[in-house]
Parts: sequence; structure tokens; C-alpha cells
Amino acid sequence: MANPRKTFTTILKVSISILLVYFIFTKIDVSEVLRTLKRSHPIYLLVAILLFLVSKIIASFRLNSYFHQLGIPLSQKSNLKLYLLGMFYNLFLPGGIGGDAYKGYVIKKTFEVPTKRVVSILVLDRLSGLLLLFVYACILLLALENQVLESYWWVFLILIPLSVGVFYFLNKKFFNYVLPIFWKSVGYSAMVQLAQLFCVLCIMRALSIEGNTIAYLVIFLVSSIVSVVPLTIGGLGSREVTFFYGAALLNLEESTSVGISVVFFLITALVSLTGIFFHFKKIKL
Repeated sequence: MANPRKTFTTILKVSISILLVYFIFTKIDVSEVLRTLKRSHPIYLLVAILLFLVSKIIASFRLNSYFHQLGIPLSQKSNLKLYLLGMFYNLFLPGGIGGDAYKGYVIKKTFEVPTKRVVSILVLDRLSGLLLLFVYACILLLALENQVLESYWWVFLILIPLSVGVFYFLNKKFFNYVLPIFWKSVGYSAMVQLAQLFCVLCIMRALSIEGNTIAYLVIFLVSSIVSVVPLTIGGLGSREVTFFYGAALLNLEESTSVGISVVFFLITALVSLTGIFFHFKKIKL
């Protein structure tokens, strides 16, 4: 029998995603978005897919470094399979067991490690990624030509070392058992987000979007932070809303901005779908 709470959560997430997507597409010219997508260059799209896949492979190395710090002898091959399966669960089975929860369950069951520590490293893995999204956003905001934001350059400059310092303090204070790999995880996160930034650049080239590169990248980074909030299915809807209002704020074309978001979601879905293979074939850890 289905869990009423999980069923309600699924219905809520799907409803919010549908409502947000509907809201956005009532605000923009849908035909223009479709025309932009139809004109896309397949070679750049292929490169964008490969870059996104590379970002996820690097992210799996980051997670496995946390596992190894806990003494979990998980091979990178098994970890990557588990990571892709988690992506599939997060996006396509939101009402069932979540991807992170499933990974935590399997790791605890197989290697008999404390639940609290497994949960902690899964959270830290996510926070490490968020940290670099924030840092890159601040760096790009420093380079963004915008009269309103230019006067706050010093705020963005201060926030970069401050955010890293706060995250380091939290690791040292509450999770000192993984502190030795703090900078290693930050390095992995830097490569993950950099690969995704280049992925977005390829999407822009695929859609023949010229100019305002930094502005679009800033919107993408902010949308990635927003999409982490578990209110929608894989960030669908919340990311598009961020792209729409971000474009309006920075005087960009809303339809073009949403087009980038749509393509990025489709790439995410395509890569996540590869995890279905490991849903039917048991992963040997």
C-alpha cells in the first residue's frame, strides 16, 4: 500500500511544477521558444550533453571521496552506477524513495556504517556543490555590467571568502571526521560547476544566442541554487521561473532565457534516464 505522505508529496511536487511551467508559458511567446529550439545546432547540443555527463562523473568522485573517508571501500565504478540510479530516482520517481535516501540506505545496509554519518556526508556533498554555485555566482556578478549591481561589488567580493570560511567552520565544528578532504571536495565541486557552466555556454551556442553571456550564466547559477529546494520535480518550473525573472531583471529576452532552461532540463532528464538500467539490474557494491 502506498504511503499517503509520499503520495501527497508527489502530487504536490507535480502540481507545483505544472503550475510554474504554465505560469511561465503564459508570460512568454511559446512559439518563439519553439522556433529557438528548432534552430538549435546538434553538434553543440551533443557537446553540452557530454559536458553535463562529465560534471556528474566528477560529482560521483566527490561523493565517493566522502565514502572513503568513512572507511567505506566502494569502487568508483559501483559508485557511479549508484549515482546515476539516484539521479533517475530523484527525477522520475519523486514519490518513491529519493535518490539520496536510496544511496544512504544501500551504503548503510552493505557496509554497516552509522546512519548519522551516512546522512551527514550526503548533506555535505550537496552543500559543497551549493557553495561553489554561490562562489561562481559572486565571481560572475563582479564582472557583470549592471548599474544597479555595480555599487554592490564589495559585497560579492566579501561573500566569496566568507562563504568558504563559514562552510569550513561548520565542517570543523560538526563533521571533523571528513575535514581532511574538505579542500578535495571543494576542488571537485569547482570542476563540477565549471563543467556545467561550459555546458550552458554550449547550449547558448546551440541556440545561436549571442551576447550577455555573463548575465545568462549568473541566472543559470542562481536557478541551480533555487532548484535544489525540493518543491518541484527535478527543479522543473522553479528553474524556468528563475530564468524568466532573472532575464527581466537584467534586461534580457525572456523567451530566449527560458529556452536555455528548457534545454538544460531536457539534458538533465536524458542523462538521468540512463540510471533506469541499474533499476532493473542489481548493482554489486
